[in-house]
Amino acid sequence: MQEPTIYRRRERLSKITDGFGLGDAYRSTIERIKAQGGNKSRLGIEALMWVSYAKRLLIADELCHALAVERGSTDFNGENIPSITTLVVCCQGLITVDRKTSTVQLIHFTLQEYLSSNPDIFGKPDTAMAEICLTYLHCEKFKASSVDTTPTIFDPSFLEYCSEYWGVHLKKGFSGYAVVLMRRLGGYRWRSGRR
Repeated sequence: MQEPTIYRRRERLSKITDGFGLGDAYRSTIERIKAQGGNKSRLGIEALMWVSYAKRLLIADELCHALAVERGSTDFNGENIPSITTLVVCCQGLITVDRKTSTVQLIHFTLQEYLSSNPDIFGKPDTAMAEICLTYLHCEKFKASSVDTTPTIFDPSFLEYCSEYWGVHLKKGFSGYAVVLMRRLGGYRWRSGRR
């Protein structure tokens, strides 16, 4: 995973068959991501979570906006949006951006298999993603922009993702906090015991 180009990384992955296998390579790379400490570590792990658990491919700007959201905040800070280059570095090369479509993908399909078989890496990904989507939809700047015609710092495609998939994530990762956000957003009624 230390190779400098996507081609070399994929080539190296395809050659790993004995001894130090893919699982070990992924495990050690994730340990390096966590060892970065602070926000680099958080960005790396959360970027991997979003890319592997999103309900559709995300474009680079959507991923950057998702990682800028501070759960529970009613104010979205555009200065908190990381660059996609920063995210690739924080992920130690485990994600890549398709140049034609700008979609972010895992470096190899076997990484998705590894992450799926090791869910403890992310804690409760669907819960976190539901809360992030609802927080993004709940931001005061977004509500203000719905009546203002000037351009905003919000990414329309991530707004679309949040609007379409917050419920899917919530269904898989229910949290009381997400229900509070949901109620604030549109006055939804949530019956106790129904998920």
